[in-house]
Amino acid sequence: MTSTRRVVAWVATVTAGALLGVGSAWLWLTRTDPAGTRIGPWLVNLEAGSSDASTYTRARIALKALLALDRRETLYYVADRDDAGRPLRSRCRYLISGSIPSARWWSVTAYADDIFLFPDTEQRYSVSGENPTLNTVGRFSAVTGPETPVSGALGWIPTPGDRGLILTLRLYNPGPALQADPGALSAPRIERQGDCP
Repeated sequence: MTSTRRVVAWVATVTAGALLGVGSAWLWLTRTDPAGTRIGPWLVNLEAGSSDASTYTRARIALKALLALDRRETLYYVADRDDAGRPLRSRCRYLISGSIPSARWWSVTAYADDIFLFPDTEQRYSVSGENPTLNTVGRFSAVTGPETPVSGALGWIPTPGDRGLILTLRLYNPGPALQADPGALSAPRIERQGDCP
């Protein structure tokens, strides 16, 4: 084998190895289910914001441009599926309902699948402890969807277009029991309402 052939073979091997390495890392970071505790459709990553976070957890957080605080400060629960296990879609209407979480402040925010907020001229991106719609037993409810709900009594988060939908439940200064066991959350339900074309 001539030296030129050896160089070409070496370059091809190194290039193939680099492509396989980068490709597998990218798939691992973007396509695998991150470590955490699942409560219904919600996933909480117990390493987010921790000095014990793995390299992959830190890379996932950096890729999604999240500001992750330690779980004593904030717990982040993320859902990309409804209670029936179907992927969330912006064109569908979902009822989100649950008990008021044990935290100083909480919010449920809707994001498009690119992790950006949906456009809304009235800036209705979330429902929170400041503006919940409560029923007679103190449970909150909100609706996501592309059109205003018929009942104006519910909090509404507009989700225009036809793309993936991600919901994030943030609990700021969660109660001591949730800090110790984030899986003990009485998680909000995410129920698809009506037909979804």
